[in-house]
Amino acid sequence: MSRKIKLIWDFYGDDAKHIAEHHVVHLKEFAMNKNFNFFAADFENINENQWIAFLVVEEENMIAVRDRLKPHRGQLTD
Repeated sequence: MSRKIKLIWDFYGDDAKHIAEHHVVHLKEFAMNKNFNFFAADFENINENQWIAFLVVEEENMIAVRDRLKPHRGQLTD
C-alpha cells in the first residue's frame, strides 16, 4: 500500500480564506487533467490569519505535483 502525502499551500491575511478556497478548485482541476487519483482536496483554517489549501496524493504522484505546483510544504498523513 502506498503512503499518502498531504501537500500544503499557505495563505495569510484578510483574503486568505477566499484564496485557499479558490486554490482548491485549481488543485482538483490539475488532478483530473493529469488523470491521477487523489484522496482529498480541501481548505482549512489554521488560525485567524492563516488558511491552507491541500491536496492528498499517493506518494508515487507527489513528485509530479510538487514539481509543477510548488506546494509550500508537505507531510505524511493517514
